[in-house]
Amino acid sequence: MRPLYQRLSEATRLTRSGDLKGAVASIQAELAGGVRRADARSETTASGHAEIVRTSLGELDLAKARLPLLLPQESVADTEAPQPSDGPKLRLPPGQFLRARYSNEAGARDYRLFVPPTQSGKPLPLVVMLHGCTQDPEVFAAGTAMNEIAAARGFYVLYPAQAQSANANRCWNWFERGHQQRDAGEPAILAGMTREVMKKHDIDPRRIYVAGLSAGGAMAVILGETYPDLYSAVGVHSGLPSGVAHDLPGALAAMKGSRGLGTKAGLPIHGLRHGEPSVSRVAGAVPPTIVFHGDHDNTVGKANADQIVASCLRSAKGAAAAPMVRSQTEHQLSNNGRACTRTLHFDAHDRLLCEQWSIHGAGHAWSGGRREGSYTDPRGPNASEEMIRFFFSHQSPA
Repeated sequence: MRPLYQRLSEATRLTRSGDLKGAVASIQAELAGGVRRADARSETTASGHAEIVRTSLGELDLAKARLPLLLPQESVADTEAPQPSDGPKLRLPPGQFLRARYSNEAGARDYRLFVPPTQSGKPLPLVVMLHGCTQDPEVFAAGTAMNEIAAARGFYVLYPAQAQSANANRCWNWFERGHQQRDAGEPAILAGMTREVMKKHDIDPRRIYVAGLSAGGAMAVILGETYPDLYSAVGVHSGLPSGVAHDLPGALAAMKGSRGLGTKAGLPIHGLRHGEPSVSRVAGAVPPTIVFHGDHDNTVGKANADQIVASCLRSAKGAAAAPMVRSQTEHQLSNNGRACTRTLHFDAHDRLLCEQWSIHGAGHAWSGGRREGSYTDPRGPNASEEMIRFFFSHQSPA
């Protein structure tokens, strides 16, 4: 069978020209024989035929589908993440949930901003939340319950909205070269939007954080690497490292975990001790990063999480005066009994540089999220709470 990039070249051309039906037909015709060969090892339906799941680029279930059928108007989530049939039932905690639009020379995007109900008279943190494909700010806010946490803890939450004109499935375009660098494309729009919100509200510039799910997680990684002077820490859920894809075929391969990805990042363990370390920003490095990923994620392979951690540690090692000396691994259970493995990576000064959560048995869904949203897994652990804990233990230099 020909390599993936060759099989998809015609489909890519048709997609860019707007002929989506033609792109699907091209892939189906090209890979018809591949489906028959895959039947023997594919998951089967009651009739014994391979199950073909039609879905979108950003939420592509490669393990179930075996085929990259690009139907931009359809999306199928993992079983842990049912799509709501009548929209999100957004809980409204005390505070304001504002609508606005930002534009600069790179483009324009709408956004929602949660303003906490109580103002302490001191600048407050800001958390930027980047939704996944097929989602919007309201769905993402409902699923992550981040507004409720913000109301209780006192911080702002910014939810940029991807435009359907920019991506048919409202995916952030993390896989295109024009959106992977500073002062260009979507990174420039999102960083500019962040700065505008900072100017309009009483926000602490040392405590600006960015997090995202899936395609949003991949864009959060890009923002951390391109704007380390703006974002103090990064949260990635079911995302991908930056630079592993520069086009559609590369994106599909990277999501499967078969392109540009190294082996699991593992460091020698020395002198382990328990308890949260004192933390601060390492000058010159990408921001400290917390990563969540289900080890049964059939949409974005877990190898991507391992590579995000490895990249974070390589950057910190190159910037720090002393190398990393140890990692610490803990096995935990969520309140609902889901097993997970948490690994902490420190430098010689006991600074926590990266934290990774491997959620056993979880699919492509926000851990600990609410069913009012989409792509959520209520069994936990609670990724929203853990990200805020990690974020608030880091701040940029004055």
